[in-house]
Amino acid sequence: MSEPVVNPGTEQTAPPPKPKRPKPKSMLMIGEQTTALFENARLAKERGEKVGWSASIFPQEIAETLGLNVLYPENHAAGIAARHQADPFLQECEGPLGYSNDLCAYAKLNLAYAAVLNDESEIELPDGGKMVKPDFLLLTNNICNQLTKWYENLARQMNIPIFFIDTCYNPFDYVTETRVRYVRAQIDQLIQDLCAFTGKTWDEERFKEVMAISQRNSYLWERANGLLDHKPAPIGGFELFNYMSAMVCNRGKTSTTAIMEQLNAEMEEHIKNGTSTFPVEQEFRVSWDGIACWPYLSHNLRTLKKYGINMVASSYGKAWAIEYEDLDGMARAYCFASTNGDNATTMISRRLEALKQFGCEGTIYHVNRSCKVMDCQMMEVQRQLSEQAGVPFTSFDGDQADYRNYSEAQFETRIQGLVEVMKQNKEAKTNG
Repeated sequence: MSEPVVNPGTEQTAPPPKPKRPKPKSMLMIGEQTTALFENARLAKERGEKVGWSASIFPQEIAETLGLNVLYPENHAAGIAARHQADPFLQECEGPLGYSNDLCAYAKLNLAYAAVLNDESEIELPDGGKMVKPDFLLLTNNICNQLTKWYENLARQMNIPIFFIDTCYNPFDYVTETRVRYVRAQIDQLIQDLCAFTGKTWDEERFKEVMAISQRNSYLWERANGLLDHKPAPIGGFELFNYMSAMVCNRGKTSTTAIMEQLNAEMEEHIKNGTSTFPVEQEFRVSWDGIACWPYLSHNLRTLKKYGINMVASSYGKAWAIEYEDLDGMARAYCFASTNGDNATTMISRRLEALKQFGCEGTIYHVNRSCKVMDCQMMEVQRQLSEQAGVPFTSFDGDQADYRNYSEAQFETRIQGLVEVMKQNKEAKTNG
């Protein structure tokens, strides 16, 4: 058979691949800070200093004042899930360790990881951000009761103490003075107990410095989130998830101040130039309700980009902008954490305000199989929110760390449906 004739100049060549956009300076700074967090804990352990693990919404400013190295299992588990390294830990936890499939996936990953550190498992630990074995645990119950049982099991498994603050479930949209006194007394006791256990000395002046740094960081984080109300939004909203580790793990550090100032400056530059890091035209603006679906964050983003959807508002990331002025204020703030008693009325009013501020045309709700406390009333909240705000919402099944609870096909179908309704609403407004 003769070769096909190709006319000169008609050869089809593939377009050259688009060059990757370099990471902004603020993201490089986040990477350096994360590396330093784990490395400093490792070095402290080698020096014979005590290292702790902490719940994410714990008054970490106390540990920072004492100069303690503390790591965060929730943040670490999210990183394992995002890097697609979760499977052996999930299998170990549900198999040899005997835990239920229905538990929080952060807990399952961490309990299996702890078994390795405790020489009870032969799983090979992944590279990057290796946790050192803790000497103590820091815990509050302002997130969920499952976290309390998780840490109790860690303490029993590793034979280490828990330093616990009971914040009580708060059914109000304020914190009573009796609750403030109750939690403040525990904070005072915590300081005494931590000093006795670690050999550190409390320094009131140092605490004031850390408190001021923490408040500055909370302000800058809130401000960065708020800058997404510009049109077009200066960055893709999913990018803010990458900066959360600074607020979760390093709220009281000046390195976080530098990161947040850099992030704000980069966003302001985009606003000034009318540019954005979001790579396609922003046709729709939506809010995101729930924890990030870390194992499939890239698929979430690719799907949203395909339809020109930018997530510009999220209640999740702002949970770590914790504001207070003294130890009484600290007690009040950690009692009023967003997961510790948001009643439906408060949840709806906060979300209504966000939908208006950021000009959202819809809401995406992550039905997170791992996090019952985030899901127990959200379907009803979303239904009422949609009625009051006049914007559609969609939901999808997923998980914060267990990749088995997500369907790419379902997510794409749900987003397609949301886009159809948002388009209809836009056309109705244009023709009305």
